[in-house]
Amino acid sequence: MSTGASSNAAYSDLDRPPLHQAALRRALVVPGGFWTDLRVVDETGSTNADVAAAARDGAPEGLVIVAERQTAGRGRLGRQWQSPARAGLSLSLLLRPQVPLARLGWLPLLAGVALAEAVRRVARIDAYLKWPNDLLLRGARSGSPAQSQRAGLGVDRKTAGILAEAAGDGAVVIGIGLNTTLREDELPRPDATSLALGGAVSTDRDPLLRALLRATAEWYARFTEHKGDPEASGLREAYVFHCGTIGRRVRVQLPGGDELEGLAAGVDGDGRLQVTDRFGTVRAVAAGDVVHAKLEKPE
Repeated sequence: MSTGASSNAAYSDLDRPPLHQAALRRALVVPGGFWTDLRVVDETGSTNADVAAAARDGAPEGLVIVAERQTAGRGRLGRQWQSPARAGLSLSLLLRPQVPLARLGWLPLLAGVALAEAVRRVARIDAYLKWPNDLLLRGARSGSPAQSQRAGLGVDRKTAGILAEAAGDGAVVIGIGLNTTLREDELPRPDATSLALGGAVSTDRDPLLRALLRATAEWYARFTEHKGDPEASGLREAYVFHCGTIGRRVRVQLPGGDELEGLAAGVDGDGRLQVTDRFGTVRAVAAGDVVHAKLEKPE
């Protein structure tokens, strides 16, 4: 993990200026605030691995590590999450929640709500959550024109993902990867996009990061104050508001290879997706890869 002031090379792409650790710390690591340490590193393998190591060494909650470039980032289901330097936000947060074990599943959903709020507020773009915590843009461009044509124009595409991992002794690490200025030829896969390709008003990572961390701290305070109760804290209502999966027909690829098809009817008290199958039975899904059915075009 390399740290320190960014070199002049960081300014070689004026569309991708570096983050300034000192300014971010002055704004976010304040007396009485939630964030206890914020580090911006030039490059690392995985911010989740770095924060998990710090957690095992006894770091208090509120640690944030942001990487200008991440070389071995991971998403859900073992997928890689990489991007060129300063083309997105790659960060991990350390939490030590004092809530019932059954409520820990809400933490990545909480981060998703904070991310959706930040992107909507700063980028002013139509972003929504796909259960459990991918952030999609409606009708965004992706890949080359040929790729977009094959995939279908106007398809919703992923611009961010969240990965939560236990780090021992009650610690939870939340990793967030957001594509901000990736260009079409830089996208890792045809179903990916970036805020810039989606037509965002702003792709400035500094205000995006500030908005994300402030929203996360606010939601986490409510969540822990109410002992992880998603109803009393308002988290479930907020998640349902931002979640575009609910109310759509879905196919869920379950761990072990089975599939479940049906209508995504809601999210239960433990953050599980409720799917009504073709027999009318409501099944709760704790983990799985969700595929949205294409919305039919109006006549």
